[in-house]
This record gives sequence, C-alpha cells and structure tokens, in this order.
Amino acid sequence: MLKSEGKRKMRKGVVPSLFGCHVSGMRFMMCLTLTVFAAPLAAEIITPDQIERFRESDVVFLGELHDNPHHHANQAAAVSALRPGAVVFEMLTPDKAALITPELLSDEGELARKLDWAQSGWPDFAMYYPIFQASEGAMILGAQVTREDARAAVMGDGVTARFGEDADQYGLTDALPEAQQSRREAMQMSAHCDALPETMLAGMVMVQRYRDATLARAVTHAAHEVDGPVVVITGNGHARTDWGVPSLLPKELNVVSIAQLEQPPEPGQPHDYWVVTDPAEREDPCKAFQ
Repeated sequence: MLKSEGKRKMRKGVVPSLFGCHVSGMRFMMCLTLTVFAAPLAAEIITPDQIERFRESDVVFLGELHDNPHHHANQAAAVSALRPGAVVFEMLTPDKAALITPELLSDEGELARKLDWAQSGWPDFAMYYPIFQASEGAMILGAQVTREDARAAVMGDGVTARFGEDADQYGLTDALPEAQQSRREAMQMSAHCDALPETMLAGMVMVQRYRDATLARAVTHAAHEVDGPVVVITGNGHARTDWGVPSLLPKELNVVSIAQLEQPPEPGQPHDYWVVTDPAEREDPCKAFQ
C-alpha cells in the first residue's frame, strides 16, 4: 500500500514535454510571476508562493522546455514551496543520482563535475543548479534513459527485455491504437523538422514510451518510500496526462501535471495546468537539419 494512500485529496495540476531534444541553455533568469492557463473550468493565476497548494498531492509534474531559463527558475521556486519527499529528475541516470550528497548540493562546480553534466547533452547546469539546491532534504532520484541505452533497446534486445519483467505494468508490451501511433509518429517528424526517414519514426515513438515507463516506475517506487509529494522534473511531453507518465501511474495516486509553455496552449492541450513564460533566446533549431 502507498504510504500516502488515503491522505491526499487533490488531483489536478502539472505538465509534460516533447521527445527529448537537448538544446544549449541561455542566460539564467528568475521569473517571479507565473501566468497559468488551465483547463476552461480551472483557469487561474498561480505565483510561486501559491504553488504550495499542491503539497497534499502525491505527485507533481513540473514540466519544462529544456533550454528555457524561466522554466527552471519556476521549478526551483516550486520545489522550495512544495518541500517534496522526493524529486525525480529526467536528466539523471539512477547511478548519477546516487552520487549526490548534501555536501555536493552546496557546491555547484563540484556537483556539475560529479554528474559529468558538461558531457550530458543537457543545457547549461547553471539553469538546473537552483532546482538541485531546492531539493536539499529530499530523496533525489534519476530516471534517465540514455541515448546509448535507447539505441540498444530499439536495435538490440528490445525495449521490453531491457526494461524488465514489469514491462507490461507500464504499457510496454501493448501496441498503441493505430490513430495514436500515427499521431505520435507525425509529432516526432515535426519535432525533428520533417528531416527524419520515415523508417525511424516507429522506433522513436517506442523510445519515448520507454522513457515514459522508466520515469513512471521511478515515481511509483518513490511514492511508496516517502510521505511528502514526489516532484518530477521533466519535459512537457513526458508530463502529458493522455499518454505520458501520469497515465502510467497507479490510479490511487493524486497527480498534478503542470506544463510550461512559451505561448498560450491550443485547445485540448493534455495537462492539468499551463504556465506561460517569456520564450528562451535560441537559434532556429532546424538549422541543424539543413
């Protein structure tokens, strides 16, 4: 039984991201006010001092666009307000997360070195470090599927074999409905500037599902271990409530999904709440495919 079962009363409130495209980070900025666009029946403005209302939830997803410094500033403020029992990072493997000590959390340079962040492919560590600082006192967990692991799973022994015996529990043994598979392949093509061979698309969708399942398993285990909320630091795509990580969690968990976007969401955006911030400064991401 979950330690928090029967204690949580809230449900709505957090968001996911697209397939992990890592872009170099820009300058770090603190955004003091969050403008949140929620579902039509729950629209409201949320500021960092109000986000603690989700403290009684079991799981809170704090979504992001990886290279947007406003999103990471908001995540750090939210973690401070929520005082979670555990924080699960998409950006860390379990082995890297296990290296983190209270002493390391106070030393930005040494923590980045220990995590080998410069070679990780994630944006500037200066944007993420305040989130780690705010996580002090919580269990810090990693649920990253590396590119090498993803490649081996798709081209080698298969995702279900690599994930383990509970692959069916997290949906990896089932084929997606045809319409969803087609839509997700189209999203992968669009996210990669229509530059991918079509033969790659099914495998990329499978890798996304593998990453969702890996996050979901880590979150589920954390929810059994801690009494406070489990906060998930991840991209907006993984935080989707329709087919992302929230959809794979035990039904008894009270889950809030908050996405962070750079413009108001289109109708049907599959998250509980939306935070709209200024955009990051970035070059055209499609240049890399030209």
